[in-house]
Amino acid sequence: MKSYSAKQIRNVAILGHSGCGKTTIAESALFISGAIKRRGRVEEGNTVSDYDAEEIKRKVSINASLIPVEFADEKINFIDTPGYFDFEGEVRQALAVADLALIIVNGKSGIEVGTEKAWELADELGVPKMIFVNGMDDENANFDNIVESLKQVFGKSIAPIQAPWREDGKFVGFVNTVRRKARKFENGEVITCDMPASLEDEAAVIRNMLEEAVAETSDELMEKFFAEEPFTEDEIFGGIRVGIVDGTVTPVIMGAATMNLGIRIMLENVIKFLPSTNEVRPTVEAINPKTGDPVEINCDESEPFSAFVFKTIADPYVGRLSIFKVTSGILKRDAMVKNVNKNIAEKIGHIYVLRGKEQIEVEELKAGDIGAVAKLQNTSTNDTLADASRPVQLPPIDYPQSLLKMAVKPKAKGDEDKLAGAIAKIMEEDKTILFTVDKETKQSVVSGVGDTHIDVFVNKLKTKYKIDVELSEPIIPYREKIRGKVSIRSKYKKQSGGHGQYGDVAIDFEPSGDLTVPYVFEEKIFGGSVPKNYFPAVEKGLQESVKAGPLAGYPVVGIKATLVDGSYHPVDSSEMAFKTATVMAFKDCFNDPASKPCIMEPIASVTVIVPDEYTGDVMGDMNKRRGRILGMEKDDKGKQNIIVEVPLAEMANYSTDLRSMTQGRGRYTLEFARYEEAPKDVQDKVIATRKAELAEK
Repeated sequence: MKSYSAKQIRNVAILGHSGCGKTTIAESALFISGAIKRRGRVEEGNTVSDYDAEEIKRKVSINASLIPVEFADEKINFIDTPGYFDFEGEVRQALAVADLALIIVNGKSGIEVGTEKAWELADELGVPKMIFVNGMDDENANFDNIVESLKQVFGKSIAPIQAPWREDGKFVGFVNTVRRKARKFENGEVITCDMPASLEDEAAVIRNMLEEAVAETSDELMEKFFAEEPFTEDEIFGGIRVGIVDGTVTPVIMGAATMNLGIRIMLENVIKFLPSTNEVRPTVEAINPKTGDPVEINCDESEPFSAFVFKTIADPYVGRLSIFKVTSGILKRDAMVKNVNKNIAEKIGHIYVLRGKEQIEVEELKAGDIGAVAKLQNTSTNDTLADASRPVQLPPIDYPQSLLKMAVKPKAKGDEDKLAGAIAKIMEEDKTILFTVDKETKQSVVSGVGDTHIDVFVNKLKTKYKIDVELSEPIIPYREKIRGKVSIRSKYKKQSGGHGQYGDVAIDFEPSGDLTVPYVFEEKIFGGSVPKNYFPAVEKGLQESVKAGPLAGYPVVGIKATLVDGSYHPVDSSEMAFKTATVMAFKDCFNDPASKPCIMEPIASVTVIVPDEYTGDVMGDMNKRRGRILGMEKDDKGKQNIIVEVPLAEMANYSTDLRSMTQGRGRYTLEFARYEEAPKDVQDKVIATRKAELAEK
């Protein structure tokens, strides 16, 4: 593959609802460009972009896959992304380096949740958009209805540039409403012909919609539109090129990827309407890591080299591949570069252009292009590579929160270290998989975006790393405390011949008022009833006791213990005896009803973001989860932000439940807020469950 300059490159992320035909479109583009001789099919598991074993098995995309297409002396780096919501992280990676979001809409189904999500993400990240209505060969596909609904949902930027041509219900071509010429599909070729008279009215309506969108790009065109003066071809094409970048124009085109119809036109339109990568993103703002000052990076091959690593592939056999976009300069084979994030030098070996799993070696990559390099041991996703003469750091990708947590353990004993190593490799590839070992419960906890995400993770462990695991809900980190003051005297006395044991303490226990600290220890001993050298032993007894409370074995918080009296034996007393006496006193404190012991549960601060129509369902569901609605506010996208405080124990599987409740349109954020006393019935259930668990051990 030859070396391309920035003015010849377009980077295009293919987005849309799962099953709308994204992978098939990428496959057709490869076929039309001559890169492959035979088109693969998702159903047969032989497409270029869906090469992972999980993707072949599930027949859906899971990973963002690079598909470079050489067409008309230009290079289009397509990035085929997953449509399933659990893999939003992959979509964000693609959009981080894309010049265009090519949003695919199913011609029969129309706008789906995935369409809305794709639009929102592209909007959020400031990526220009183009829409491709796929499946026009379906007799139930209705382009006019889809365009109308697109305009209602996404606004007046929607600019269809084609009208469908059907004969006897069959999709045979389309009318180019700019040139007022028709194109007909015959024997695998596209033939230009005059527009049929029967399509003139429909073409006129669509042309007017296009002109309305293009008019937004300049005052002159707006005046012309209101004066009902027709636009010239150059004015329309120029307006689309300007409007597509600033978001005022979203071209809508059509085709049927399974029939290979409209794909060549799509490639032509991407090159015609989308300016090259150095025009769409002429500059990127980075920072100087030493000073924190902003630095402007120009997409120019004459500048010092810099590149952003937006994805990592960690193969257990091939090794690590770092996938990057060159943001400035030229990267050549065998170059020495600096990993700015890690402040370490890296040696570039072979440079590749990826086409699915195929690695095509190249000598160099210029500004604006996308490629990969193998075996950079210290480089990971979100790192910036740069010339040592100008170390700059590019902004990281903002990933979705991974809120579905599951405890994970290997089925085979002794596989713990092997599991940790495999998870580390998966986390290199997937930044939305998180892994922690809970210090309190000793559980290994994996976090993902949703249940399918976790399921794919488990299957990867099995197929790639040969590790079978068991999943369970993580133990909720409850706490124990007292609400009343009690005075406890406890004596530990043991005589078994020879040296005995003697420790006697009188301790006042009461709430400290600070739940962030396990205990506060004070002593108010008068007259030396307990010698000072035993005070540390008393505190040590407290330290051990608060680790697992008497109620249910959960940590104790917010307790104050004041040593007020006691006694000792000049021969038999020891640190161990006073420590043991303190442990006994601590248990007696919780057994005394006057101390009012209780279970505290963690409370989460949750913000649920949903369209208006789902607010009632969400609030009703939160009430069932013992949540307290604190308020509601509308964001700048017109969605309701419902602010709730809810017990963490009630949020298990909420990711899945919210998705089901809102048809995938809802999302939420969650942060720990504080601990609160649990209701009596919840406390009783927690204590009973915990005792049963401990009994099994």
